[in-house]
Amino acid sequence: MSKIVLLLQMFLFVLVSGGCSREIKPDQDPVEREFSVQSLAKGDIDNVLDIHVHEIRQLLRELMTKLYKRNPKELKKSPFNDIDKNVSRVFDKYHDWSFKQLEYKESIDAIKMTFDNHYQGDRVFSFIVGLSSMLMASYGDKTDFYILDKVEGQMLYNSARNIEIAVWKLSNNKNELGDLFLYSNSLPDEAAYLSYERLFGKLIAIQDTMAIIMESKNKRLIKKVFQRMATAVFLPI
Repeated sequence: MSKIVLLLQMFLFVLVSGGCSREIKPDQDPVEREFSVQSLAKGDIDNVLDIHVHEIRQLLRELMTKLYKRNPKELKKSPFNDIDKNVSRVFDKYHDWSFKQLEYKESIDAIKMTFDNHYQGDRVFSFIVGLSSMLMASYGDKTDFYILDKVEGQMLYNSARNIEIAVWKLSNNKNELGDLFLYSNSLPDEAAYLSYERLFGKLIAIQDTMAIIMESKNKRLIKKVFQRMATAVFLPI
């Protein structure tokens, strides 16, 4: 068997094996990955996607930690009464977003659960799992990208708008007692504290930037949507 045929077989194996599972892999910095056969099947945009998805997951990890510190009562509702353990089970383990704690809901449904008066569980967990699974769905539930993988700019754009809606709900939706479901940015009687806005702003910027890149690559125009936040609905992913 010639070396060319062997390389082609290895190349095809990489392409096929890369898209068979929806299971999310633990975080790994794409810049620090060692050279492998799989890297031969990557183009420039694939490397860009790898890096941006990694950055998104790092921002979400930081956001989850900050929300738990800001809302300690939610941590008490978790089966793991430790911030690091909760962060780890979302970002450091293999899973497919099927968490019994959330009634196996994910993406937009999990985000909505966070602002449901009837939900008695850990709202930080539901918010982060919902946000994370929605964003990962916009990338086809992949953390590694190869030449034949397709990412739709429209899905990236929609996810950016959904982050904006989620942020608005975080700052405005209140429970039956008139309290916010989750505390994030500073309240009226507190000193200015806008670190959450910066994190959300970075997430939105990444999604919008990648949407433009993929729109150009796929030569498909993105349908822009304009909504009033108070009445906005989540867009499909």
